[in-house]
Amino acid sequence: MRASDADAVIDPILGRLRRRPDIEAPELRAHDAADRLLLELAATDHAEALVGAEIVVIGDTHGALTLGALALGARHVRVHQDSIVAERALAENAAALGLSAFSHHPLAEVASTDARLALVRLPRALDALDAIAREVARGTDPGVVLLAAGMVKHMSLGANEVLRGSFGRLDVSLAQRKARALVARSPLPAGEIAELEPARARDADLGLEVVAVPGAFAGASVDIGARALIAALDRAPRVAAGGTVIDLACGTGLIATTLARLNPGARVIASDVSAAAVASARLTAIANGVDVEVVQDDGLGAQPDASADLIALNPPFHVGAAVHTGIAHRLFAEAARVLRPGGELWVVWNSHLRYAPALERAVGPTRQVARGPKFTVTASTRR
Repeated sequence: MRASDADAVIDPILGRLRRRPDIEAPELRAHDAADRLLLELAATDHAEALVGAEIVVIGDTHGALTLGALALGARHVRVHQDSIVAERALAENAAALGLSAFSHHPLAEVASTDARLALVRLPRALDALDAIAREVARGTDPGVVLLAAGMVKHMSLGANEVLRGSFGRLDVSLAQRKARALVARSPLPAGEIAELEPARARDADLGLEVVAVPGAFAGASVDIGARALIAALDRAPRVAAGGTVIDLACGTGLIATTLARLNPGARVIASDVSAAAVASARLTAIANGVDVEVVQDDGLGAQPDASADLIALNPPFHVGAAVHTGIAHRLFAEAARVLRPGGELWVVWNSHLRYAPALERAVGPTRQVARGPKFTVTASTRR
């Protein structure tokens, strides 16, 4: 297919994509130049593996790759998305466009021996890319081509070496619209590619073991925001047996594990949009011998109104690659809905963000618990 013909198919798809239920704002888009580059390369250079065939898509943020591939002639798309919000955005866009020939799969099951093409959005973490490369190389047709793309400013040379660990040949495209693609071919024999194990580390200061599957934020380390919140939780009110405590946006589950230690007998829930975070939090709780109920959810959508006594939150300050406070404000509102009157939301935040007035409006009276050079910890009482 010629590039002009491919663009004639791609443009209407990309033009109708929405981010919902993800954060929507004028400065945020449901696709970018890396999505377009992958679709153009698939249509122009790899049409024989795309048209009428089953392909694999990994890391699609809002449906651009999956729905674009279907519009270009793919018979079926096997999709892995780490974020449940991304899954729901794809579903909404697919319904709007009338495209449905795709199926969701865990990363370990997304590869197919029928697939000779995999479209991958480059993840920020190299261990996540390593896990993706291994699964595609081990589970697809020996003639598979893995096309991985990202925005140049977020790419590193380390991605090249990671892909070479699972594929015998790697080519790099020219940059287009500030995006670049890596083209991996000739997967190594499956017997030479081991499954990537979770990372484990013992944090002596916290007395906790951290377990992180590939792609989990901060890996098996403790990010400084979480450390600041954990240090302050000794001053949080204790929740009696039968009460409910929640670690919202739980990451690897260190805060949930700390809450379980501090509140024996209480129901402790850890919630995150990320499948990697959920798997990590579950393993971290097991490694530290505590009972935590771990759920993958968009915010606290599965939790009833006025059902929690205490919520702890280390909110993300990125929407994708963009620095944006929209997610934090949405999580404040979710916490306010789920807290019982008199319940408390404990939050750690970068001090320059000055979240206190927003917490006052969303939740209720807010007091400063701790403040360091970079982070502030506050406690807000539900009105």
